[in-house]
Amino acid sequence: MVELLKSIETGDGRPMASYINPNKYIQHNLAVADGLAGVQGLFQALPKGAAKVNTVRVLQDGDFVFAHTEYNFFGPKTGFDIFRFEDGKIVEHWDNLQEATAKPSPSGHTMTDGPAVASDLDKTAANKLLMQTYMDDLLSGRKEKFTSYFDGNNYIQHSPLVADNLSGLFAGLQALAKQGLAVKYDKVHKVLGEGNFVLVVAEGSFGGKPSAYYDLYRIQNGKIAEHWDTIEAIPSRTEWKNVNGKF
Repeated sequence: MVELLKSIETGDGRPMASYINPNKYIQHNLAVADGLAGVQGLFQALPKGAAKVNTVRVLQDGDFVFAHTEYNFFGPKTGFDIFRFEDGKIVEHWDNLQEATAKPSPSGHTMTDGPAVASDLDKTAANKLLMQTYMDDLLSGRKEKFTSYFDGNNYIQHSPLVADNLSGLFAGLQALAKQGLAVKYDKVHKVLGEGNFVLVVAEGSFGGKPSAYYDLYRIQNGKIAEHWDTIEAIPSRTEWKNVNGKF
């Protein structure tokens, strides 16, 4: 997957031909046309030598491979990509991109730094269940259970607008809401995991605008220890270049 994503930078067409099923490629990036031709069109639209790609994490859950990457094409971005494989070829792709910030978070973290290699592989199912239950409680408004998912106040946060620790999370969310940027989750679409990393793909709104949330969590001893995310606005249907939907 690193080779395929890096080809955005190098312009090398061989990884695309090697990895992607040319007869079936379902695209969920709403700014890109469906099929292999849509991806090729995106590559051709990039000015030669303008793109930079640095993939920080690659994780796998069955037929799904998901990557956490620093991009620079049409501006610096941080993104998650999810690829679904059939018979060794990619047949479906989802992603979520957010403009990268020049400054670190209030606690000095970037949007991608921190542990990158999965551990506790025997706990994958338990950690996915933990995050599914966490999201169920969040969506159901069971606020009294929220703190039980964390190890006291300890919590490392990579969101650029929010500080570390559970107290920093609460303060950051309250500050965003006061700025008219309330965070709201409505539905979970995917929970993918490998070992101590779990990616939650959800739909909701940010500042009242329909948005996609990709939240990557690192679990330690059955508690949420670290968090990375991207938030991307979902364009109106009239702007979609494919009919597959964001999720």
